[in-house]
Amino acid sequence: MTETPKSTARRMTTGRLLAYGALLGLLPLAYLIANTALLPGLDPYFHPRATVDAEIIERDGRKFLWGGERGHQWFDITQFRLEPDRLEYGLGREAIPAPIHPRFESMDTADGRLYDGARVLLAAIDGEVHVYPLNVMRHFEVVNDEIAGRPVFAAYCPLADLGAVYDRRFNGETYTFAVSGYTYYDWKVWGGYSTFVLWDRETESLWWPPLGKAVSGPSVDTPLRVLDHGLWAQTTWGEVKAQYDHAQVLQVHQPFEPPKQWPTKAPPRVDGDDGDGAIPPRWGRNRTLE
Repeated sequence: MTETPKSTARRMTTGRLLAYGALLGLLPLAYLIANTALLPGLDPYFHPRATVDAEIIERDGRKFLWGGERGHQWFDITQFRLEPDRLEYGLGREAIPAPIHPRFESMDTADGRLYDGARVLLAAIDGEVHVYPLNVMRHFEVVNDEIAGRPVFAAYCPLADLGAVYDRRFNGETYTFAVSGYTYYDWKVWGGYSTFVLWDRETESLWWPPLGKAVSGPSVDTPLRVLDHGLWAQTTWGEVKAQYDHAQVLQVHQPFEPPKQWPTKAPPRVDGDDGDGAIPPRWGRNRTLE
């Protein structure tokens, strides 16, 4: 029996649909391979993703991570709690500015550019309320601030959707944080998403928020200090308007010229008062102020 052109076309269409269905059926398997260990202790990422980006310099028996064109901009990673081949980008310190004297605007002004569902970080201390919209935080990722005389910093990593407000005081000393220009991934931590690596400008140590501690430098193993649960929230602009009428909202434009040299301080010490913990909650786990 001779096949007609219509039956040939029908057969080819059916074949394509079956092929597409088979490919779609493989998507769950691909997801499991990319996000789940096939065997205990086996990293599903078979090839390091950032061996070019993480430039390691060895000098005088110490190891440094490239952080800029000049040697004093490098990070000392002689003691390093992470794997260098999992670092990514290597933009250099101060490539993404982290304001130290942020500017704010009124709620009425901010309402013209924020819709009710816009996600924000909010901190309220002793009646003073600061709001950090995520669409603004994307430009800086870290904002050093002071609320009612208390030094804090807001942080948001767009890659990992990690947002929190931290206390930047350690035993009476205030430290200043920024992004290092690197991100880092570990398939066992924070869902395997690449997450920014921070640094403090006074001890030049590196910190990784998903581990909740410093991972190199003089401050190594010092825990980060997430602000007490009742003082900050992961929320929306609509919820802010429903609860407050006097909040100050982070402006889009933040002039910032980093100093040529930051003051050096001794590594921070923690006396056991760590707030609510060192590892931030996932988005939505801290929505309301108590």
